[in-house]
Amino acid sequence: MSESVVKLTDVWKIFGDRAAEAMAAVKSEGIGKPEVLERFGCVVGVQSATFDVPRGEIFCIMGLSGSGKSTLVRHVNRLIEPTSGNIEILGQDVSAMSEAELRAVRATKIGMVFQHMALMPHRSVRDNVAYPLEIRKVSKAKRWAVSDHALELVNLVGYEDRLPKELSGGMQQRVGIARALASDPEILLMDEPFSALDPLIRMQLQDQFKALVAQLQKTTLFITHDLDEAIRIGHRIAIMKDGLIVQIGTPEEIVMNPADEYVREFVQGISKLKLVKAHSIMEPLDSYSGSLKGAPRADEGADLDQLIDLAVDTDKPVVITDSGKDIGVVTKPRLLRGIQGGKDD
Repeated sequence: MSESVVKLTDVWKIFGDRAAEAMAAVKSEGIGKPEVLERFGCVVGVQSATFDVPRGEIFCIMGLSGSGKSTLVRHVNRLIEPTSGNIEILGQDVSAMSEAELRAVRATKIGMVFQHMALMPHRSVRDNVAYPLEIRKVSKAKRWAVSDHALELVNLVGYEDRLPKELSGGMQQRVGIARALASDPEILLMDEPFSALDPLIRMQLQDQFKALVAQLQKTTLFITHDLDEAIRIGHRIAIMKDGLIVQIGTPEEIVMNPADEYVREFVQGISKLKLVKAHSIMEPLDSYSGSLKGAPRADEGADLDQLIDLAVDTDKPVVITDSGKDIGVVTKPRLLRGIQGGKDD
């Protein structure tokens, strides 16, 4: 198991003057969000959030507007104080940090990227990226060198001296990512950074960001309301509703085994062809009584699209292999169920 970088344990956030009373009632009586509002006039923003993010993972947190995803992520750098629960960054208890320690963590360990970058219009691209280092009184030569390197990582070489208004929306967003990377943080908090962009530019930035995170091994909490985006870039996805994490899993797990009707409605329009793999839909070898002589073979990591190509010209099932060893079969009925995804057999 990789090193834990971000860890939340039973984190609650209740907004309101009587939050402490409401929290006590939740713990002792097990009351829910509606009763908290009725009895105490408080709003439950996050309920019992627990998850662990290892180094280098892109952990997507998604849900509809008001589901609590932004509130949850802002607990990581203590922009919001939890009502109850524990938050650790690199093994350190965030709640126990002094103001000075917290400022140091925010400046050196955590980078944030928002939907609206708020780039300073009178400063060049280079100076915008270097600004966090300027606040820390890093020398001009060093911060410019760091800025140029960060801009190189996001493919903006040659634009260092431009003003933000001279860049497209997608390029401005890349400047924001470069600014977050300039301090070489171990954690990136991304709050719907691509949602205002055109679909094609958005897809390009998603691919570039995923490759960049893999290259730099940055641990990322990525907020989105778009399941397509979460599936495209996330190693795992947490789906939230009314402040509660309903399900956590890989994109394949979420699509193939939705936890409830709410998640099922989220995933019903998602194409399964490139997402679902053979190992998720295969049956044991001994479940097929016919001959497998001449049957096509595919690796256990083959996706549905590849399996369809193999199955279309044969009446036999596709034999699934792992390191050259036959481990299962995918029959045409199983293949069709895989394409449907998330439906009971």
